[in-house]
Amino acid sequence: MNSPRRKPSYGASRRSVLKKSFTQEQVDFTVPISTDPVVGIIGGGMSGLLCALYLQKRGIESTVFDTGIHGLGGRMGTRIVGPEALTFDHAAQFFTVSDPNFAEMVDLWSKNGLVRQWDGAIGELQSGGNFNPLPPSPPRYIGVNGMRPLAESIISETSMMNVVRPCWVSKLEPYNGKWYLSENGKPCGHFDVIVIAHNGKCANRLLASSGLPLIARQMKRLDLSSIWALLAAFEDPLPVPSTASGIPLEGAFVEGIDSLSWMANNTTKLFGSQTSRPHCWTFFSTAAFGKQNKVPQESIPSSTAEKVKKAMLEGVELAIGLPENSLKSPFYSRLQLWGAALPTNSPGIPCIFDPRGRAGICGDWLLGSSLEAAALSGMALANHASLLLLPLFLFMNEFALGLNDEFQPLKGHDIGQFPGLGSEKQINKANDLQLTT
Repeated sequence: MNSPRRKPSYGASRRSVLKKSFTQEQVDFTVPISTDPVVGIIGGGMSGLLCALYLQKRGIESTVFDTGIHGLGGRMGTRIVGPEALTFDHAAQFFTVSDPNFAEMVDLWSKNGLVRQWDGAIGELQSGGNFNPLPPSPPRYIGVNGMRPLAESIISETSMMNVVRPCWVSKLEPYNGKWYLSENGKPCGHFDVIVIAHNGKCANRLLASSGLPLIARQMKRLDLSSIWALLAAFEDPLPVPSTASGIPLEGAFVEGIDSLSWMANNTTKLFGSQTSRPHCWTFFSTAAFGKQNKVPQESIPSSTAEKVKKAMLEGVELAIGLPENSLKSPFYSRLQLWGAALPTNSPGIPCIFDPRGRAGICGDWLLGSSLEAAALSGMALANHASLLLLPLFLFMNEFALGLNDEFQPLKGHDIGQFPGLGSEKQINKANDLQLTT
């Protein structure tokens, strides 16, 4: 005879204390939180890692779960290929700074030799090689050895953060005042609070039956663009346009070409113009091109890959003013589809928090689409979640945050927002945030 199925318990009693909301039941924890809580963070990008770092500043331990095989960092991705160490920043290309809290962190990275200003020629590029450099202010920052080491440096600062990877958390189960996480039936531990620090279809699937309908609803309101990334290495420099003083472009926002929105020379960006290394370029498509040619990113058909690569390289020819079919073929190339690349809408809030379910969301999309927005969101959620240690917290529903905020369209470049850069009109509310309690 089969034993009776265990009923979920969110409080001290065996029967759950639930209230119907939308299509799933709302978790309502009643068991007092531990005086030594542990937070489970699903997602190891900038936002999740900064959340863990700032939780540690408040004496709170965390475990970060990430799907990365080669490392953490999310959009702080750097790919190094082969014996020649071909190096590509294949997600975040650079970042700007406008918030004093983020500026403090960037100053520390700079002192530790992790970031520096990108002083190369960056601007706007129109078809035919018409290049207009952007002014040097605000400073553009890059990772000295690529973006990924920034994630590794955050991890090195923490002694109260555990990292589990690669791990696809597939189920959240509330029981007896804690969250039980599992990966395809394999237990991943139990936690007093959970943080969702990623988005897209995997996050929506995870939240669909979690008992967090308000959080799930906000996550489903998020619209994400799709962007193709083409990494290409050439033996010789590309004949790109130069500034009035003869400095070849290193990065450009491409305008008027459907298959191309950005191009950057990683080799000169990271190693200087005098290097003898092969020239490693990152090319990004437009969001419109990504949408038109979207396929399952886990299994890209070879016919689609060839079509997209051809169109993007033709876009490069157009952008830099080369005759048709005159661009030399790269000796190495890799195509990647970012199926959930960047947000196209946002609630414009630092984080989302459900005190009844002891769960929150952080990520760049809550404030915009920049590395700074991701960092500020992680900091804000750590500060807010730490309020759980207050004795009367469970009776103070006003600590709910962002569960009903409306979304607004985001403005910016197809590859993200860069606060203060050029004439771009940013949706940037970072300076108005209360990041401390």
